[in-house]
Amino acid sequence: MWRYLVLRGVGLLATLLLACFSVFALLNLVPGDPALLVVGPEASPEAYQVVREKLQLDRPWLARFGGWLSGVARGDLGTSLSRGLPVAGLIGGALVVTLPLAGLAALLAVLLSLPLGVVAATRPGGLLDLATVGVAQLGMAIPEFWLGMILVGFLAVGLSVLPAGGFPGWGDPRAALAHLLLPALALALPRGAYLARMTRAAMLEALSAPYVRTARGKGLPERAVIARHALKNALIPVVTAAGLSLGQLLAGALVVENLFYLPGLGRLALTAVRARDLPLLSGVGLVTAGLILLVNLVVDVSYVLLDPRVRLR
Repeated sequence: MWRYLVLRGVGLLATLLLACFSVFALLNLVPGDPALLVVGPEASPEAYQVVREKLQLDRPWLARFGGWLSGVARGDLGTSLSRGLPVAGLIGGALVVTLPLAGLAALLAVLLSLPLGVVAATRPGGLLDLATVGVAQLGMAIPEFWLGMILVGFLAVGLSVLPAGGFPGWGDPRAALAHLLLPALALALPRGAYLARMTRAAMLEALSAPYVRTARGKGLPERAVIARHALKNALIPVVTAAGLSLGQLLAGALVVENLFYLPGLGRLALTAVRARDLPLLSGVGLVTAGLILLVNLVVDVSYVLLDPRVRLR
């Protein structure tokens, strides 16, 4: 296990390095001059040149990438051009919103999808099964931002049971969670619909397997057959789908945060794009890619826990 984790960690770092290189290269192809944004269009040529040298824009972008990477290795992500603050501190402040939002959305998606998928598979062709398939198909077709606007109109404006946006901070945890619930639902419902369909399909296949028929032939209660035998094996493809969905959820959170005016990575990235803040954009890209790769690593390791036939080499 430890050897596998070390090898996967090396592979993760290599992939992260490639992702950072791609982001840095693409950002340097975007038209515009960051130094001009800092000093303003009416600055003197001397002041403009001083800022260019300070930002190292007079160096080739490969050399700047090497310097940025060296700073990342020391924990220094640079300084934001638009805000004049350390990038690491800005991203840390955004993560206290984005990570709880993504975690709450993932929890809601699992709590909605697993029971529906299991119950639908145990009664194929029934009313609940047909309803689950239909609702899941509809949920997968609705984009997060459109679903978010519907939820705001219904739950925030119409019923006034949840706040429509903003974030008060974690000084009052109840108020903070209340402000995260609507955007978490907007993220969770489409992914919960997808996972419900995956769970149903995996359970149908598992319930028709020979080992399930053997367990039933031994006289085991149906609940034990479903929980101990069918569900454990059905979870293997579901975990794969859940890992992919969590990566998409992080990307979707960047869009939903702007809709609900949450001060997370999404709003930070949008601010950096508008200001052409290359250090801030590079830092956001690095952290986002690292989170997605970390989710993939957790999914890979979970295979061993769910299926002892899997051997890690």
